[in-house]
Amino acid sequence: MLQGSLRKMPAQAVNGQVEYSLKIGDELVPLNALLGKKVALEFNGAIECTHCGKKTKKSFSQGFCYPCFTKLAMCDLCIMSPEKCHYHLGTCREPEWAEKYCMQSHYVYLSNSSALKVGITRGDQLPTRWLDQGATQGRAIFSVSNRRLSGLVETLFKEVVADKTNWRTMLKGNAPEMDLEVQQERLIGQVYEGLDALQNEFGLQAIVDLSDHNETHNFVYPVIEYPTKVVSINAEKTPLVEGTLLGIKGQYWILDTGVINIRKYTGYQAKFIV
Repeated sequence: MLQGSLRKMPAQAVNGQVEYSLKIGDELVPLNALLGKKVALEFNGAIECTHCGKKTKKSFSQGFCYPCFTKLAMCDLCIMSPEKCHYHLGTCREPEWAEKYCMQSHYVYLSNSSALKVGITRGDQLPTRWLDQGATQGRAIFSVSNRRLSGLVETLFKEVVADKTNWRTMLKGNAPEMDLEVQQERLIGQVYEGLDALQNEFGLQAIVDLSDHNETHNFVYPVIEYPTKVVSINAEKTPLVEGTLLGIKGQYWILDTGVINIRKYTGYQAKFIV
């Protein structure tokens, strides 16, 4: 038995096979070997802020206390809507943090999770971003100079393709495989006028087309059996979450008793029992 504060599950792809660990307190527990076994998380109701470490009655933005949520740049609205980044206006909550995380190269990508979608992420966050979404395929299509610009490019694509994963569909099985290179060409053909306008405004080198320099990545998740009906487990209503571990996909455990989003409980104190 281990006890501590939960964090997002670290994941890595080894030759396309996704391997997960549970981060609880200072421990890192490999999870793939536990498929088919009984596991349990027992929550005691305590939550600590992942930034300041203080106890909090409620978690905001997946792991923060309210004071940190209201003052940290990483909790600002522009994190969810990068096209609303206001660093260039001089109103960023933490300019030094933004210089490190926002004012660096980002990718605009296509992925196949519940279906085809567009997304953005920092240049050092692939393939992690795809694995967190449960994507079975991923392909970077543009490299852009900063977070705000990645959001502006993504906004163009959102007019012709989804930008969100249907997590329930994702947890019922793998979406049909598709040719992301063909999809990339099709979608660029639909938004090229907007792309040209952004390049004229920000410069040709600010948005780099990766069509000739990239590949589609494929991922296989550790799943014995997918549920036919997705039943979500709320750890605040059911503090003892237990069952046979049938799979892991995205940030979800698939148990024979339901599914639980581990990332949702970042900062929550729990016991892990095998």
